[in-house]
Amino acid sequence: MSFANALQRHFDTFNQLNSLEAGSQLLADQIEQCFNNGGKLIFMGNGGSAADSQHLAAEFVVRYKAERRPLAAIALTVDSSILTAHSNDYSYDSVFTRQMLALAKAEDLVIGISTSGNSANVIDAIEAAKQIGCTTWAWTGSHGGKLNDIADHLIRVPSDETARIQEAHIFVGHWLCEEMDRRLSGEG
Repeated sequence: MSFANALQRHFDTFNQLNSLEAGSQLLADQIEQCFNNGGKLIFMGNGGSAADSQHLAAEFVVRYKAERRPLAAIALTVDSSILTAHSNDYSYDSVFTRQMLALAKAEDLVIGISTSGNSANVIDAIEAAKQIGCTTWAWTGSHGGKLNDIADHLIRVPSDETARIQEAHIFVGHWLCEEMDRRLSGEG
């Protein structure tokens, strides 16, 4: 495939992202409420979605563009000792669930990122988060997978191509950071 073809597939996906506006606005409202109530954002995912989780948590804690207070966000993908100990002693399918049970509170908002919507460890952790009382979101591809019926809310990118889905997830994440900058830095 040519560069131009890949770029066209990117444009085709992004030209459909207006369909995510209402859900993204709701998510922004819930994130603002979460922060104002003393809660934190909890991100998780595998592979590229793990990297996206870490990237977005950093944007919230450090800053995006505006000078504002640090915002509480963590990625359950960053502690190699927890990830390897749990996977060795128990199972990789519950690696995020154990952390959720240790760290999550009802006022937190949980974002599970899975392009297929079928990542077992994300599904299990979303179910645990719901039992704790957290608001749960899944970021997926067009079908939503099993997370479609489990998470409270979904951001379903209108694509079945992993790379295009991940690009859109980062776009939504960056927009949320920009929106929190606007709302919480005194600029809004």
